[in-house]
Amino acid sequence: MIHTKRPARSATRTKAVRKRWADWGAVGLLIAGLTLAASQVRSDGHETIITSHGYSFYGNLTYPADFEHFDYVNPDAPKGGEIVLGAVGTFDSVNPYSRKGRAAGLSSVMFESLLGEGINGAGAPADVYAEYYCLLCERLEYDEGKTWVIFHMRPEARFSDGSPVTAHDIAFSHNLLLDEGLKSYADAVRKRIPKVEVLDDHTIKFHFTKGISRRSLISQVGFVPAWSKKWYEENDAGLDEQRLVTSPGSGPYMIDEIDVNRRVVYKRNPDYWGKDLPINVGRANFDKIRLEYFGDAEASFQGFLAGEYTIRTEGDSKKWATGYTSPKVENGSIVKKELPNGNPPVPTGMVFNLGSPVLQDIRVREAIALGYNFEWTNASLQYGLFTQRTSFSEGTEVMATGVPQGAELEFLQSLGDVVPEDLLTTEVRVPHTSSETRLFDRRNARKAMALLDDAGWAVGDDGVRRNAEGKTLTVNFLHTSTAADTLTGVIENFADNLEKLGIDVRIEEVDSSQYTSRRRDRDYDMIYFQYAAFLGTGTGLAQYYGSETSSFSLFNPAGLSSPLVDAIIDKSLLATTREEEVAAVTALDRALRYEMIMVPVWYNPNHWVAYYDMFEHPEELPPFALGRLDFWWYNADKADALKASGALR
Repeated sequence: MIHTKRPARSATRTKAVRKRWADWGAVGLLIAGLTLAASQVRSDGHETIITSHGYSFYGNLTYPADFEHFDYVNPDAPKGGEIVLGAVGTFDSVNPYSRKGRAAGLSSVMFESLLGEGINGAGAPADVYAEYYCLLCERLEYDEGKTWVIFHMRPEARFSDGSPVTAHDIAFSHNLLLDEGLKSYADAVRKRIPKVEVLDDHTIKFHFTKGISRRSLISQVGFVPAWSKKWYEENDAGLDEQRLVTSPGSGPYMIDEIDVNRRVVYKRNPDYWGKDLPINVGRANFDKIRLEYFGDAEASFQGFLAGEYTIRTEGDSKKWATGYTSPKVENGSIVKKELPNGNPPVPTGMVFNLGSPVLQDIRVREAIALGYNFEWTNASLQYGLFTQRTSFSEGTEVMATGVPQGAELEFLQSLGDVVPEDLLTTEVRVPHTSSETRLFDRRNARKAMALLDDAGWAVGDDGVRRNAEGKTLTVNFLHTSTAADTLTGVIENFADNLEKLGIDVRIEEVDSSQYTSRRRDRDYDMIYFQYAAFLGTGTGLAQYYGSETSSFSLFNPAGLSSPLVDAIIDKSLLATTREEEVAAVTALDRALRYEMIMVPVWYNPNHWVAYYDMFEHPEELPPFALGRLDFWWYNADKADALKASGALR
């Protein structure tokens, strides 16, 4: 086999990444060659069998079987030191797989899967899209039609208690997720994966349902976390439990210390079985990862400046613009950086609960959206540092623009009557513009009031809108008391505008525990929350945006249930080329914006990072991960100097 090494990426990588998806147009022509380069293909006379060190749907793998490490890591990064993060709120559990309780941050960090990923579920490798490489497995094989997959596991893999990780553990974990995991997950997986077989202690086979899309099947089972069957049985434990003990994991970190609501510490497993694997070279470099908990956002920020934790990703524009005036920043003890981010921004915004009777009329949702003034908010509260978010896949080739054309139009037309005529003939929904100098934009207010009038919500003599039955147009906005002051200010100003329109807005500010419980129960009319950005299709889209699980999915805070969106997702899963996939998910972006499930707010195209000057990272970061826990490292000499200067205790 012949393998070619990719050239190093240029410093203009980030812009290139956002346009790189066009390069997938050639994938269909290259699949055969790339698959042969990455895999061994054989035929037993009845079917073609592919054996490989990794998996991607189209068969293209960037890294060959004999790769030494990912291109973006520092293979000589030293191991050692501690990295400390801040967290806001509370925790009373270390089981992140349960709806009960509030799990500590990073509490899934101990667990690995057959295919490798980054620390705490981040993508790995972080420089390529939708490629996965063996970790607990050493190879996988599957038939050309992807009706089954066999994983051959590494016999040397061990849990942190020294017991082997076997195919029995993988089968147990898979079934435990079906029996006790999130219902939206279990319902979807049962339909697609009817059977799992343990062929021997280190070989497991998954069978896939016939007549369905082959999308996400192999990657689905490849990322089941490996839990110890022995531990669960000996401790009579279940998955859906709130607890402060956890099963041993096979990953590089294990729990070291738990102090409820104050801190949790993860330490390197000195006997980690996989430390020398190529997939792990240059990664998981810290001896300890510690999370320090704070009561609210301001306490957390002050804790960072005081040295109670050592690295911070900033999301508050006011703090980024004016807060880092500490002498520690001025003398270089704290480094403040903007680092490139190649991911599409997370679709964050003011999410509507579509189960709320007053919000089921899209005219009401459109009127409420007109009450948000991005331009004034950005200039007056956010120091002009943000850009208005438009799309669920902002800045990528699958971001819908204008009216449907070409392959996207053909795709939509193929769906038949489920597609509204105006979706085909009008430009994609984009956020309105507002006055930067005046919070209450009268032009938008007139449009909003006309929509509310048309929807049957008339203004009374007291300035409050009521329907024909005399019911007040009331909107409950759920908010957490631990939020940054800037976000609280944004929501309050938004509510002020809505009240001027005659809407009775009630901001309910609750503590983090109540917020989590009410968010899970969807006990709100509106909430500041997020969905998932996408660059391609996959069955996971149904958990976020599909109708079948819309009444209970934790990933679908609006409760969106749309035949249009369902049809798009279903047909997108049948795409056989990247061109078809792009057309389908572009249509999905258009449809989600058409459905008006949230008021889109802002995004930052970069990572804002501040850290004490004792951490280092590769000069050129990969596009899809900041990697502070994954492939950054600790400089002991710099740390000693900070402590000697008094900057750190």
